[in-house]
Amino acid sequence: MMLSTHKSEARGPYRWRRRKEARPEEIIEAALALFAEKGFSATRLDDVAKRAGISKGTLYLYFDSKEAIFRAVVETLIGPKLQAIEKRVDEFEGTNQDLLRQLVHGWWQNVGESSLSAIPKLIVSESGNFPELAEYFVKQVVKRSRKVIVHVLERGMEAGEFKKCDAKLAARLLYAPMVQTAIWKHSLNPWDDIGDVPAYLDLHLDVFFHGIASGAVKK
Repeated sequence: MMLSTHKSEARGPYRWRRRKEARPEEIIEAALALFAEKGFSATRLDDVAKRAGISKGTLYLYFDSKEAIFRAVVETLIGPKLQAIEKRVDEFEGTNQDLLRQLVHGWWQNVGESSLSAIPKLIVSESGNFPELAEYFVKQVVKRSRKVIVHVLERGMEAGEFKKCDAKLAARLLYAPMVQTAIWKHSLNPWDDIGDVPAYLDLHLDVFFHGIASGAVKK
């Protein structure tokens, strides 16, 4: 009992010294880690509060449900990344093929190698029980991301870099292995290591561009 009381007193001052403004971010990061480890259904708000180092009552000052926390994950951790990508696409002055290569590898560096890479598996596994979250993710992330890729592909077609084709189908073809890689990382990877992901993505892009490149422009 003495040891338990001492630990509580030692933790207390640190917990209350933290700026209140930082707490939502700490809660979001804690929840994302737990969603990746345990899944959405199995994660309790008690677990999130404990991981964030706060009381459940304090957590409720910021979020009233797991669903609200998940939406905050999308808005605060993914939204700004998408906004930066959209800005980069608008300002990029190189070829559209080079841009797509940068976007694909940038996705792996910024999402695939972070805890955010757990979200595709989370959505696939939990969509039946939480269809509203799946719908929200598709609208806020999937369709928005696909719109960017479609825009780059269409721009490449207009510039003569790419063959004329259905840009929406081509966009799905481009990002499908990226999603598959993220899902594999958080499911079967312990038994079948995914290996060198950047090399895998390079090979995928080589094959993709070989098929879509116009006769006039090939690397």
